Amino acid sequence: MSALQKPKFKDLNHSECAGAPILKSLWERFDFSLLLAQSGIMKRNGTPSWLICFLYVVGLVANCSSVTQIAQLADKDALLKRMFQPWKLAQYTLSRFLTKGFAWTTFGKKRVERLQQDPVTALTDGDVVNLDDTHSAHPFAKLLPFLCWLYDHSAKVYVWATNLVVLQAVRKSGLEYPLFFRIWHKPETKGEGLTKIDLAKQMLLMLRESVSCRLWVAMDRWYLCKHFFSFLEENNFDWVTKAKRNTALFRKVIEPGTRRERYVPLTPVMLIREVFKELLGGEASGLTSISIPDIYMKRPYATVNRKGNQVTKQRYVLVAAVVAIRLKEDDQPITDADQEEKGEEPATYKGAYLLISNRHDAPKDVVQTYAKRWRIGVSS
Repeated sequence: MSALQKPKFKDLNHSECAGAPILKSLWERFDFSLLLAQSGIMKRNGTPSWLICFLYVVGLVANCSSVTQIAQLADKDALLKRMFQPWKLAQYTLSRFLTKGFAWTTFGKKRVERLQQDPVTALTDGDVVNLDDTHSAHPFAKLLPFLCWLYDHSAKVYVWATNLVVLQAVRKSGLEYPLFFRIWHKPETKGEGLTKIDLAKQMLLMLRESVSCRLWVAMDRWYLCKHFFSFLEENNFDWVTKAKRNTALFRKVIEPGTRRERYVPLTPVMLIREVFKELLGGEASGLTSISIPDIYMKRPYATVNRKGNQVTKQRYVLVAAVVAIRLKEDDQPITDADQEEKGEEPATYKGAYLLISNRHDAPKDVVQTYAKRWRIGVSS
């Protein structure tokens, strides 16, 4: 019996890393080279800036762990060889490029604006904007000014890392893409500097410069702030988040004798227990939810008193309260250190959680929107 010979494959001129031809077609479709030039990101001589930026994108998609590996891609990939043929690329070319203070914020605005001109990527009414923060560890560069000594929840250790506040778009079609990011600096004195909520407001206002439709903002319980809720509603955003254990909620009741309205205080755990048996009564597997009507929350508002002074008062605002179980983000348990940094622990009862939102008229949309929030955690 004759031995089998190794198969012979034709040496085709295809990409060998990170789908460079696909990335190149997307790069040209959205005119990223033009947007970089309009933002002032360019060089007078040497390798063009748009080529360096494109190579960085290819390297990130290829999961390169260093700038040296990214530079080596130019000699390994068939497409990149032709693109970089007139220039000799070295590691220091990529490193020095990021040391210059280019207007990356301007480019970010132009990129988002350009994405809204394409029907495939343009945001429409009802699409979701995920808001979250993530850590990017730099264990060998503790002297960099943008690093902070932060707790890494995955490794359960403290590391030198950047804390990024991130916005991500999720369309109804399932398409996802990043919008903006900001680096949060941990202040030396508590209470000073911009907070993560301040950075989130800045990015949402930047998004409003090119998007005017009504959008959802899905966020974790750390961003549960009544003043932030008012900001979102004033700028045509709907919001959804997970209630904390100490979130103050109320139920509107009418006294039978006097017919007077009264607001009875409730805790999120009490609401979950009310419908928990009904929640598990069905045979459905996977994400299950039940909406609880007539739930209110106290919200601050500014007004002028009789003396003409501006004061802040509280009023009861109707909110959506939806009990949900089997959320995808609940597969990973929350550690004590996570609770210490994030704030109060979430309201939970036997694996069920309470979602709250301003859209009391669309409880089904509340659950579907929050279910998309786990994607930003996966991509981070």
